[in-house]
Amino acid sequence: MTFDSLSLIEPILRALQTEGYTTPTPIQQQAIPIVLEGNDLLGCAQTGTGKTAAFSIPLLQLLYQQKSTHKGIKALILTPTRELAIQIDESIAAYGRHTALSHAVIFGGVSQLPQTQALKRGVDILIATPGRLLDLMQQGYVSLQQLQFFVLDEADRMLDMGFIHDVKKVISKLPAKRQTLFFSATMPPEIAGLANSILRNPKKVEVTPVSSTVEKIEQSVYFVEKQDKRALLHHLLADQNIKTVLVFTRTKHGADKVVKDLVKSGIGAAAIHGNKSQNARQRALNDFKNGTLRVLVATDIAARGIDVEQLSHVINYELPDVPETYVHRIGRTGRAGASGIAIAFCDAEDKVNLKDIQKLIGIQIPHVNDHPYAMHDISLSTFRPVTKQPQQQRSHTQRRSFRGGDSRRYASQR
Repeated sequence: MTFDSLSLIEPILRALQTEGYTTPTPIQQQAIPIVLEGNDLLGCAQTGTGKTAAFSIPLLQLLYQQKSTHKGIKALILTPTRELAIQIDESIAAYGRHTALSHAVIFGGVSQLPQTQALKRGVDILIATPGRLLDLMQQGYVSLQQLQFFVLDEADRMLDMGFIHDVKKVISKLPAKRQTLFFSATMPPEIAGLANSILRNPKKVEVTPVSSTVEKIEQSVYFVEKQDKRALLHHLLADQNIKTVLVFTRTKHGADKVVKDLVKSGIGAAAIHGNKSQNARQRALNDFKNGTLRVLVATDIAARGIDVEQLSHVINYELPDVPETYVHRIGRTGRAGASGIAIAFCDAEDKVNLKDIQKLIGIQIPHVNDHPYAMHDISLSTFRPVTKQPQQQRSHTQRRSFRGGDSRRYASQR
């Protein structure tokens, strides 16, 4: 299938050709026709599946075909992080370059003046984070009376970050008559309930289940003592074939420590997490994308939505407490059909997390022993191959893990 077969208009097809897009991803193949037909959509898809284009492209087409002369925000895309909001805005600009539709992005942590000036000029499509949106609505800069389309992206991450109440406040201000597109990588009970309350007879699209990992990603685990992790990271980075690497830590403080050590050794690195200013985070992300930085160290919340082309490696410096988070982490590589390598460091405290991850993904991650910092007592007998669970049982395990992991998830991302 090609984009030509999705009944897209010429201005959008021309923009996609400029971007080098020829073949839609599975979620794009399924979602674009559904949205173009005017249906509400429930999409269960993680980042890296192409979902931004899956909702952006049909929204642009529907708005373009209306040729409306009415001023006012016609489409709202609500997303949890500033980085993801910026990336969505860039995608809207790319896909809609020939449509003459106006768009703007608003988020906190920076001066509101440029954002309010853009709103005053008139905006067809608004991309926003919840806090800044509510703030500007209260100040009278944002009116949603003309809204026709609402996209809620990364709904489960909204819950993780404590934004769910702000999201509900925004929803209460939306016109009842609208088309709603709802995306979430996982469906814990509160998110499922929210979806049911705002969607009308939705069509469901589900791709890349959370328990699955991208087949083209080569996974491995290095058993290493906690105090030797820094040395092991340096050992791996001595391989110049590792061009770009995204390193995950559990905490902001841990990310800063890793960066300080790498920079001291002459390795270009920066951290991206919630304590960094918006400008510092965007500068680090841009430097990583253009190759100025070789290593980007991130916490889970800050990294959600990062889309870096040709990212070759992901290293789990510390394994996450929640198994689903591992799947999201390694999904930063192996995107858009490319291959990728995911490496996990496992110390004694991480062994329980590793077992939970292997149970979720249904495989035993291959272990690497021939490295200079190998753990002496690996106790590999505790890491037997995992029998893949039936789909129904695995889904139950995922739900239980998500509910039971909420408090740990918050603790791991402080």
